Amino acid sequence: MNNVLDIKLKKIDKVYQPGKIVTGYIVINSKEDFSHSGITVIVEGSVQLQLSSKSVGLFDAFYNSLKPIPLLHYNINISSGGKFQPGVTELPFEFLLEPLPNQQLYDTYHGVFVNIQYTIRCDVKKGILSKDLQKQLEFIVEVPTQDSDKKVGQPLNFLITPESLVNFKRISKSEVPSFKISGELKTAICNINDAFQGYISIDQTEAIIKSIELQLVRVETCGCAEGHAREVTEIQNIQIADGDVPRNLAVPLWMVFPRLFTCTTTAAKTFKIEFEVNLVVMLEDGHLITENFPIKLVRNK
Repeated sequence: MNNVLDIKLKKIDKVYQPGKIVTGYIVINSKEDFSHSGITVIVEGSVQLQLSSKSVGLFDAFYNSLKPIPLLHYNINISSGGKFQPGVTELPFEFLLEPLPNQQLYDTYHGVFVNIQYTIRCDVKKGILSKDLQKQLEFIVEVPTQDSDKKVGQPLNFLITPESLVNFKRISKSEVPSFKISGELKTAICNINDAFQGYISIDQTEAIIKSIELQLVRVETCGCAEGHAREVTEIQNIQIADGDVPRNLAVPLWMVFPRLFTCTTTAAKTFKIEFEVNLVVMLEDGHLITENFPIKLVRNK
């Protein structure tokens, strides 16, 4: 017997906001008729936290309490039992996207040490001698930023010189070649649905430039009364320019925020998710000039 179970949502993109009705249907495609003893849809949303290996020994008490944080839960009884005829059967379901009491919903986010996920699972219970059917589907939750947190960001001008360096890799400042790099970020408060924009200009430099890159990094913090573990990991790296860039040329910066691997900047009781952008100028001799810009991601309705 070949029975296929699937979950379909009315919205093709599977993206929902809090307070909306999520509508879908269970699809059962059977070549033969078969009986079942119950069909259940379980909707869950949770935050999964974990520590890196280097932090485990520092916060043993916190490590032992890293249990999933439940945000959303529904147990929907679709059918208490019955029989399916050969062919395709569709069973509708719906639920209101709202959090559990004393909780709130956060953006769907797939991180390294913080993971926020929402799923719909369907269980079809069959006879004692038959294997139950199960199917799981992830849907995306996007939470608009509160108006008080959506301050319009002003353009951010920057100037990088040997005197301003904080992160110059593998070389002392006395050996730094003379250079002057300027530019502008459109804003440090970015709408997650828009591209990160700006420009960089190599005004003057003695060294030959090999490449200019733009890095997006996430800063994930897990914490409790015993302390906090802060981890920085790279999300993506985009090459902005290749080779010795002409001087005084405004090279555009343009980067799309990858969905699932980014979310609105979030601060909760036991975790935080923040983001930064690194502007990296690679010199031909292998040295790096790096400037870091903390950014805030927001979402407009």
